[in-house]
Amino acid sequence: MVVLYSFATPGPTGRVEWTFTLDNYIRLFGETLYVNASLRSIWVGLLTTLICLIIGYPLALFIVRQPARWRAALLFLILIPFWTNFLVRTYAWMIILSNNGVINTMLQSIGLPRQILYPSEGAVLIGLIYGELPFMVLPLYAALDRFDFTLMEAASDLGANRWRAFLRVMLPLSLPGIVAGSVLVFIPTVGQFVVSDLLGGAKVDYLGNLLQRLFTRSNPPNWPLGSAMAIVFMAILTIVILLYYRTTLEERR
Repeated sequence: MVVLYSFATPGPTGRVEWTFTLDNYIRLFGETLYVNASLRSIWVGLLTTLICLIIGYPLALFIVRQPARWRAALLFLILIPFWTNFLVRTYAWMIILSNNGVINTMLQSIGLPRQILYPSEGAVLIGLIYGELPFMVLPLYAALDRFDFTLMEAASDLGANRWRAFLRVMLPLSLPGIVAGSVLVFIPTVGQFVVSDLLGGAKVDYLGNLLQRLFTRSNPPNWPLGSAMAIVFMAILTIVILLYYRTTLEERR
């Protein structure tokens, strides 16, 4: 139905008229609003994925290197945020980053001026990283848990320092976990609209925000244009998933 709607014509009252047209796709690739929202969403998705990887890889490695009796407890701490509704956790960040929040209170206590932390694009990035980080840590932990650390000792015996051994041995062998975590973080981040609405003050348009607006908030709603946007969005994510499967298949071979 979404595919059919994407080629339909929006009626003046919001009803869908079954007149075949390519105007919806032409608008997506021709109007600055939609092009900028797409590029912004992809950029934020890539940036969130990269930062989650930079934070998550050392964290997963730290957990793997701990005694077995501590690993379950540390993984339990990673999973605790899932016990609370995602919307509630986002509201918590609004309180933390507000003008009278925890961070600004701490800054004032040491004599520094208040900072405008919320609403802002920086607050959106913080909320996305916080929400998606566990999805990066868990696949990385699974990959590193299977890693044979004696290979690092063998690389050291052959003259490689720790950094070179990491780049040439550990990083390639943990690539399936990196790719899996990146896919799990990138896909929901690109389509996110709750975090950008709450922590960004609905001042910046992302793909998820435009989709929500076209289907529910526009007067009248524009389901054909929203459907075309959803199809393009799904095509981008399909390419990402295919790259993931290609990487994992090559690793298995």
